[in-house]
Amino acid sequence: MAPQRFHEQFHQIQRSMPDVPLAMGPDDSAEFFYEKGVVLARDGEEARAVEDTVRAHFTRTDGLVEDHVRRAGPDTNRTGVTRIQVGDPSHGDRGGDHAVAHAMRAMREAEGRRGHRLVSRNHVVSIAVNACPGDEPVPVPLAQPPNPAPAATPYDHDTAVGVLVIDTGLMRDHRSCPLLAHTEGDAQISETDDAGVLQQYVGHGTFIAGLVAAVAPNTDVTVRNTLNDAGAILESDLGTKLFEAVDRDGWPDIISLSAGTSNGRTDGLLGIDAFMRELRAQGTLLIAAAGNNASATPFWPAAYAALPEYAEAVLSVGALRGDGEFGACFSNHGPWVKVYAPGERLTGVLTGFGTPVPYVYQHSTYDACRYGFTYACTCQYPRHTGMLSEGRDAATGKPDQVMFEGYAQWSGTSFATPVVAGLVADHMTAHKERDPRAAREQLLSSKTGFAEVRGAHVPALRPATWQPVSVARPAPTV
Repeated sequence: MAPQRFHEQFHQIQRSMPDVPLAMGPDDSAEFFYEKGVVLARDGEEARAVEDTVRAHFTRTDGLVEDHVRRAGPDTNRTGVTRIQVGDPSHGDRGGDHAVAHAMRAMREAEGRRGHRLVSRNHVVSIAVNACPGDEPVPVPLAQPPNPAPAATPYDHDTAVGVLVIDTGLMRDHRSCPLLAHTEGDAQISETDDAGVLQQYVGHGTFIAGLVAAVAPNTDVTVRNTLNDAGAILESDLGTKLFEAVDRDGWPDIISLSAGTSNGRTDGLLGIDAFMRELRAQGTLLIAAAGNNASATPFWPAAYAALPEYAEAVLSVGALRGDGEFGACFSNHGPWVKVYAPGERLTGVLTGFGTPVPYVYQHSTYDACRYGFTYACTCQYPRHTGMLSEGRDAATGKPDQVMFEGYAQWSGTSFATPVVAGLVADHMTAHKERDPRAAREQLLSSKTGFAEVRGAHVPALRPATWQPVSVARPAPTV
């Protein structure tokens, strides 16, 4: 059974994509979201084989209609992927997620003969999560410095490292923070709702840009607003958007991506396969978040780091808790996570400079860690009641509201990722290294410490300007 917060986020993302019917999958464990009634296949001959096989299978299956098996996308495109409609979502589960499951089963024999995958669900890729953030942002006074604090490395236009952030865009007031003086990119779309309240995930890309700039001041950071719909995008669309970003900006030194999904497989995402193959041929280093589900299940694209052909091109990042010595309760883990960095209660740039901006919490905190940890984690503190959460405290009922005045404290592998991106960039500057993949290897071999995650000693990187954060448990109320 999927946890409560997973259901809360499912409905939030569905509202942000009203024209795309979504389902949870692959079964009652509900590890990911995907588009109802549609599967993905590689363009050309393989797509035609999928259509023919699925159509023949459906004619032998009661309750499914063969006429629904048709192209839902172009025959050829840059991503090399075709969307194939295999069911009508308006017919309920049997026309949507049920049809997708039947289509997947129909292709098993053909996949076995060919020795590779032919068909995939069209997954929802969301901000560093299976739609479950480490926590929500907490206001921090302007007098409190960022953590990590800005490094002393001077900015030099001629040697600045190029970092592309694929995320939610930049807040309109980001220029009010000197830390983002060399940050460019797309504006965040729809920052507030009709009542002037900050929407969920707004400021996520700005916060990430601030972390990169703090750890590595000699960077030119570009932020693209690829993930505007509640921090989510369909797998089939992500491949297109990634190509658009590098076509527009050129291949950067580093791509920082704090989004992904599990898919129940060990061979990646079909929708971004063409992009990943082109990435491998370029000199760019993709640094990707491992996700926030406290799971060992591979989370893509971060888990490409464990595939031999992508090991040099991709670095996966998990999150350490506030003390920097152990894994954060929410962080995904496992051998496919190649390095960990501080990712709990980091302080950085959000919004509200000059004019404070209200935010209403979407999720309620828990009485105990939802992953079974006993330290004072973000599941529990600071306490608040959320708008989306079921079973609100009857005594308070109303969701809690806060005001942002520039800085925020936030947690997630989303934020450990730009910390590592900044460390790689800073190493490039300090050692006059122009190859980010070489810099990554040098950094991991020379600067890596260790932390303990789920009983294992794992590589860990900690910026020199980062300070551990302790959290005191509040006194019990009488």
